[in-house]
Amino acid sequence: MTRVLVTGADGEIGRAVSGALVRAGYDVTALSLSYASPHPADRVLTGDTTSVADVAAALDGADAVAHFAAIPHPTLGTPYEVFRVNTDSTFNVLQQAGERGIRRAVIASSINALGYPNNLHRAFPPSFPLREDTAPDVADAYSLSKGVDEQTARYAHRRYGIDVVALRFPLVKWPEVLRAAAAEVAADPASMAREGWAYLTMADAARAVLRALEADVTGVLVAGLSADDILLDEPTAALLAAHAPGVPIEHPIDGSESLIDTSVAATVLGFRPTESIHDGTASAPPIALRNPR
Repeated sequence: MTRVLVTGADGEIGRAVSGALVRAGYDVTALSLSYASPHPADRVLTGDTTSVADVAAALDGADAVAHFAAIPHPTLGTPYEVFRVNTDSTFNVLQQAGERGIRRAVIASSINALGYPNNLHRAFPPSFPLREDTAPDVADAYSLSKGVDEQTARYAHRRYGIDVVALRFPLVKWPEVLRAAAAEVAADPASMAREGWAYLTMADAARAVLRALEADVTGVLVAGLSADDILLDEPTAALLAAHAPGVPIEHPIDGSESLIDTSVAATVLGFRPTESIHDGTASAPPIALRNPR
């Protein structure tokens, strides 16, 4: 594996992953609708992941795919637009990659595949921590699209044998943005209770993608991700008692421990988060990525 196609390459995660791949020695093809600033990839294409022709051109020479192109929130389009663009893009990319015999893809799934963060009924999960097999409750188009994307990965593997890792990202930003978000959430902790105040730094997200590309995985793997702690610098158990009092807790929670079970990522991918926004370990973006869209 020498060349990786990164879709959604001008998005925040797409840029961070592209930069990490380049620094790791990979050749990178970038595909995005547009670019806000110079991109670190050596092959930069402007195109639409819902276009068969654009994806075909972008896949030329690629050995693997990291797919991040999507409408990333249910409020950024109509329900139909969000669902259509996201599921169309993922099907188009994985279908063509499978047809070409590409053996590995990583796709951006989301904690929202479970349906709780944006659930208009304000439903809570059946228990914490959240796991890959936690029963979903989906009532928005974005969450639905992420669940369908995971099913599309299963289809592509079954039909073409392409191995796919679907990473369920929580809130992912660079540290200064996460700290600002934490300050806002601290004024209304209930606003993130249903997703367990989960976050991941951008650098850790990029490392997770590299591990997912390189790990010895066959079939389709869905892996939940999170920092080891929560976004708020408060005891997790106390927050749960105040804002999710009726939700069962499967084991005692220590300190600011995360409410996402990340054991699949740890045991299968060999990925463990290394950064926290609370202890000085979180890294700033490289200079080349300081002005992403």
